[in-house]
Order: sequence, then C-alpha cells, then structure tokens
Amino acid sequence: MKKESILYSVTPFDPAGHRLKVRLTIQDPAPNGQEVSLPAWIPGSYLIRDFSRQVETMEAYSGGKPVAVAKSGSHTWLCAPCPGPLVLEYGVYAWDLSVRGAHVDESHAFFNGTSVFLCVAGQEREPCLVEICPPPHADDWKVYTSLPEAGHHPQAAQRHGFGMYAAADYDALIDHPVEMGTPQVVRFEAHGAVHEMVFTGVIPKLDLERIASDAHEICAAQIEFFEPQSRQAPFLDSSDRYVFMTMVTGDGHGGLEHRASTALMASRHDLPVLGQPDAGEGYQSFLGLVSHEYFHTWNVKRIKPARFAPYDLSRESHTRLLWVFEGFTSYYDDLMLLRAGVIEEADYLRLLGKTISNVHRSAGRYKQSVAESSFDAWTRYYKQDENSPNALVSYYTKGSLVALGLDIVIRQESKGARSLDDVMRLLWQRYGRDFYRGAARGMAEDAMPALVREATGVDVSGFIARHAYARDDVPVEALLASQGVALAWKPPPGSASLDARLRSSHGETQLATVYEGGAAHAAGLSAGDVLVAVNGLRVTDNTSLERLLRSYQAGDVVTVFVFRRDELRGFDVMLNAPAATECVLERKG
Repeated sequence: MKKESILYSVTPFDPAGHRLKVRLTIQDPAPNGQEVSLPAWIPGSYLIRDFSRQVETMEAYSGGKPVAVAKSGSHTWLCAPCPGPLVLEYGVYAWDLSVRGAHVDESHAFFNGTSVFLCVAGQEREPCLVEICPPPHADDWKVYTSLPEAGHHPQAAQRHGFGMYAAADYDALIDHPVEMGTPQVVRFEAHGAVHEMVFTGVIPKLDLERIASDAHEICAAQIEFFEPQSRQAPFLDSSDRYVFMTMVTGDGHGGLEHRASTALMASRHDLPVLGQPDAGEGYQSFLGLVSHEYFHTWNVKRIKPARFAPYDLSRESHTRLLWVFEGFTSYYDDLMLLRAGVIEEADYLRLLGKTISNVHRSAGRYKQSVAESSFDAWTRYYKQDENSPNALVSYYTKGSLVALGLDIVIRQESKGARSLDDVMRLLWQRYGRDFYRGAARGMAEDAMPALVREATGVDVSGFIARHAYARDDVPVEALLASQGVALAWKPPPGSASLDARLRSSHGETQLATVYEGGAAHAAGLSAGDVLVAVNGLRVTDNTSLERLLRSYQAGDVVTVFVFRRDELRGFDVMLNAPAATECVLERKG
C-alpha cells in the first residue's frame, strides 16, 4: 500500500457553533465497501464515551461523485464500494470542556483524536498525514501539539504553525491532542528534552517562570528515576518534545495522559501569580497533577497491562491492574514532588495524610478490593452516584497505599537494599522502554508478585493477596511507624454530626451522601434530601448547619425537616460524635 495513504484535514470552521470540519481521504478503499469508525472510549478514561454521537453530518465522494454512506453500528459507518480515492467529509460538534473530548469557541480549539479522526478499517497500521487548518475568524492562532510535523511534505507545518503533520499509524494519530489559539506558553529543557507548558484561559499575571522551574525539577527527577544512566526522556520514541496543555477555568482539576503530552484542567486560583511568594496548597495540587500525568509517560503509556497491548477501542477492555497503573502513579506523583525538592517533607506528610483520610473515610473499602475496583471501572468507578462512598474503593487512593505498603515492606525485608523503585525500573526495562520500537507487549494479569520478587528478592505475594485482591486495610500506622512517622486520627470540628456529606447549590443544602451506619442513615434521611430546618431553625447553607449542630452533643435527638422531592418530611435524628477521620502524620523526634 502507498506510503501515507490516509490523509486528514481538520478546521475549526464554526467557532460560534462549536464545530470542526474534517476531511478524510483514503487512497485505496476496501473493494467491497470501506468501513470507518470512531473509538468508543479514550485510553486513560475507562468509560464508554460514544464520541460518534457528536458527528453531525457525513458525506462521501469518489471521483467527484457521491458515494452512499450509512451508519452500520453505534460507532461505525459503511461506504459503498468505489474506486479510490474515497473522500469523506463530516462535521463534529465540539463543546466538551474536558480533557477527554473536543472544545471549540472563538478563543481556542482543543481536540483529542478519538473525538475527531475516523479509523479506516483494515488500514489501522498505515501512516497518516494530518493537515491542521486555521479558523476563518483569527489569523494570530498557533498550534501546540506533540504530533510531529511532516518534515518531508511540501506543505509541512513549521513549529507551532498550521500545515501538515504526520503519524506513524492510527494509534499514534489519536495519542497527540491538539490545542490552537493564543495561549500563554513557557518552555524548558530537562536532560536535553524540550518541554512546553501551554495555558489557555484568562490568567492575569501568571508566573510562568516559577511554574517552569518547578516542572523542570519534577520532569528531570522522573527521567533520572527511570533512566539513571542514559537520562533519556521516554517520549523521544514518538516526538521531539513534550507538551503540557492546560485549560484554566474557575474550578477545574484533572488530567489525561498521552505518549508525548498531557491535557490538564486547572483552577486559576491554584496557579501562582507574579508577586505572590506563597502559592499555597492549590499550587501543590497542580504540581501533583503535573507529576502524576508525566509519570504516566512511563507507567501506562509504555508499561501497560497486556489487556491494553493493543487497545480495543470499540468496547470495554477490562483489567484488574489499574491499582498498579493508577495507584502506583498516585503514590509516586507526590513522592516525586518531595524528591524533586519542590515541596518539603511536612507538605508531603500532609498530602499522604489526606490520601489515608480519603481511603479510610469510605466504607466501600470493606465491600470492594482495588483489583475489583479496577475491573469495574467501566460500570462503577466512572459511574459514581450518591451511594458510591458506601460501596466503592478507589484504585487511585487505596492503590497508592498498597504501593506505599509494598515500598516499606520491600525496604524492611531487604534491609534497605531494595525498594519499589527497583520494581518500577524492571517494569520499564521489560515492558516499557521498547514498547513503541517494535516490542509492544504488556504485563500479564497475575505477573506482579513474581516481578516484585525478581526485582527485589522479596516475596510480597501474601501482601498483594490481602491488600489488593482481598479487602484488608493496608497497615499504614505500623508501616509508617517503622519509618519514624507517627500517625494520629482527629475528628473534624464540632461536637455532633449527622454522618452525611453535604452539597450546596442554588440556595439549597442537600445531603449528597448518607454514610452507611451513621446518624442520618439510622433516622431514615436519604441522599438528595434538601435540608430545611433543625429543631425549628432554618438551614441556609453548610455553615449554618454547622453552627446549629454546635449547640448539641452526641446522643442528643433533633428533629430535621427536609424536602424529599416536593414533600416536606420530618425525621428524629440521634446525633453521633464526629468520627475521627482526619489523618495527621508527623516525623517522630
């Protein structure tokens, strides 16, 4: 088949209507009719997203004449037989302000390839060309992506310019998101590798140099961690740069990893501004996000479960190993901040204590293991409801505690000679380093205990069985004590509690979650109930409820009035003492 037989072009042609116009040219369509499809999900976000629902129009041509094209499945279309080349023109609605989809307005355009680029059945491994075209309304936009420019092509894009880009195959094509617009940008090099940080949104006086300095230390520390000798960045197998694309909003937080870039969302209040000496805990949270997604460049983008090598993007792909790929990454993200020197030990212990608190606050950890949580990500973790804290455990947070426990156990059993670091380096050498260089294989579902023993000489099979595949709590208090860190539990302020999680919206205070076995549960209150009054005094918001409850002690009975739907109901609630759910860690001595 002809080299670069698949050609795409994409244009943000209707910013006000939030639409992308895409053109796909297939030089050699299948003689019996060409099928094309959009992925049902995007790697790193384990939920069927149905991106095909945003395709508004679809037309096909060959030799200037129309070709019949029709839906053949939820995510697929079938074109009638025709001689090549086959041209498909389609419109995509792009108004998903998230790291997973596509978003277009007059200020910028962002898209993941999974939302935009049709896959040509039978030609998934063929090289692709992509022409990124400018919008009609702006002549000062630039392009930011880790997708390589098509240097051999006469219309090749220049750095940050519109024009032709290249991908080795479809899997590569959809793994390099694109940001277009006039963002604030800062660059740095870590061990000779270029990194760009791109910030889209209104951010007055953003301290780019501070962010770049801290991100440099994080990236350099992670490169040294996995490649202590060569100190070579992992993404050089796919691109000559790494791009952090951050959409800044009022309250956003999240990220999605790619092989040479990441899409982030951050609150502008978490980012440092010029003249602000202390950026606070919000900035540490942002740096933790940067660290987490960058660590994924090794762990899950190249070190993968076998179930993801390759991905099947047409349906759910179940694995019981997300506690390794997300949990271990969640362990190392904050640890790398400490090792890189961008936070102090006291900050790290506060962050670790917050993770321990989050895990122990959820009764769901007694009902679900992190291996089960991994497998059920598609139907439970990514579809959470008001009862989820009572029913689920997070493979992110408890997975990170399993990693902490493994790290300490390995250090203890090897008398300090080995650690979880050695396990991660073995995984990198065996599965990750050459993944995109023709050795694409993943880790078997049952391989972890043997890999740990090979890397460290320590048998952790029992630990993994108890804490990852069964539901035992990781004994963090004893493990941390062995490392000179004391753990204490503190209750939140107040003398009495409803044992419920609240949320306020549009002047109403609702019960968001009623914790199983707590005071509200025992009284018959339910998630979704709108709080009206306690003992005849009005509840206006969370703060007013806290003030009202300060007048009472554990064991007191109060009458709580709520609206359930449009019905006013009253419940007699025996208040409990606030549970000691806040974990505080301190270095002993």
